[in-house]
Amino acid sequence: MKQEKAVVVFSGGQDSTTCLFWALQQFKEVEAVTFNYNQRHRLEIECAANIAKELGIKHTILDMGLLNQLAPNALTRNDIEITQEDGELPSTFVDGRNLLFLSFAAVLAKQVGARHIITGVCETDFSGYPDCRDVFVKSLNVTLNLAMDYEFVIHTPLMWLNKAETWKMADRLGAFNFVREKTLTCYEGIMGDGCGECPACKLRKAGLDTFIAEREGANA
Repeated sequence: MKQEKAVVVFSGGQDSTTCLFWALQQFKEVEAVTFNYNQRHRLEIECAANIAKELGIKHTILDMGLLNQLAPNALTRNDIEITQEDGELPSTFVDGRNLLFLSFAAVLAKQVGARHIITGVCETDFSGYPDCRDVFVKSLNVTLNLAMDYEFVIHTPLMWLNKAETWKMADRLGAFNFVREKTLTCYEGIMGDGCGECPACKLRKAGLDTFIAEREGANA
């Protein structure tokens, strides 16, 4: 039996699109919210809007441009190189991003009568981002409930999955080809399989190759 209404934090990437398909199976009504924080590629927002339109999902785009001003990083500035040094946060980490995104998603959710919020954060392949950890999400869930006197539940369907398992979930949801062809994960703004060279593409491809190999092995 499907649950009530949900809001999906949606970027148009592999993880959030998989979560969107997951939410459509779990909830009676689903909306998506995308945040414009002046990220490198406007195509990310267009991709999210196109997916939402194709799936018939109500889609809200919120202006979070202040993040660009407060937290310069490789996702918002072309003059900052995408790097990841041992023992340091990647240059793609945006301070406070998931804290703010989930908080604003909660405000929207309450306004539209939704108690469920879905996000694609993942602690298994989280690239060292502290705001993708399970402990952070659980802590924020409590804080939002107290701050707004409203019983939210933040769902993280991918929290303990690696990228191969995320591809497997998309396949199980009947969305494998959709996710592979119509999502944008690449830091260089290339749709589908991407540039193949940036950290996001390498992680996505490694998971895809593992999943395909396992599927072919199972069918052999």
